Amino acid sequence: MSARLLLATANKKKLVELQRILDAALGMHQIELVGLGDFPDYPDVPETGLTFGENALIKAREGAKRTGLPTVADDSGLAVTALNGMPGVFSARWSGAHGDDAANLDLVLAQIGDVGDEHRGAAFVCAAALVLPNGREHLVEGRQTGRLLRSRRGDGGFGYDPIFVGDGQERTNAELSPAEKDAISHRGKAFRELAKVIAKELPR
Repeated sequence: MSARLLLATANKKKLVELQRILDAALGMHQIELVGLGDFPDYPDVPETGLTFGENALIKAREGAKRTGLPTVADDSGLAVTALNGMPGVFSARWSGAHGDDAANLDLVLAQIGDVGDEHRGAAFVCAAALVLPNGREHLVEGRQTGRLLRSRRGDGGFGYDPIFVGDGQERTNAELSPAEKDAISHRGKAFRELAKVIAKELPR
């Protein structure tokens, strides 16, 4: 019988991405991944932390408490050098409406419109947490550094992917295949690290 693991996200695109990364990293480990969509009455959990790590732990703790399942959650976003690290933890709601990717991206582009190409550095950051029903907690972080373009390129990915080119890359994250993106992305790095912990903590 496989162990069940809750991925505490309602973002379907992120859920697909996280499932893909964990499936690849866990290999033969028999773990059934479920999302918040499997719990219809699950409430919105306010992300009141001031860091990615705090928010990831808030969501993972709530998931473990409400469902009794080992729970994984992440908080991730874009840190723009010219904006002093913002939008940071506010990345998903930077324009005011949570999850409006197009509006968030447009606002960032407008805010750094006059910034020279040499100063358009940025990093994607992901904190990923695992909280077990017995109270044990684990937290890891992954980063992808790069630069921001002046207009969108590519139809893949989501969020700020169409304007972000990682260091050593010529294509935006939105122009990469899912496998190419997973290999270098902040979430890929964080969740591969967390998968090592999951493999040890969850019975098979």
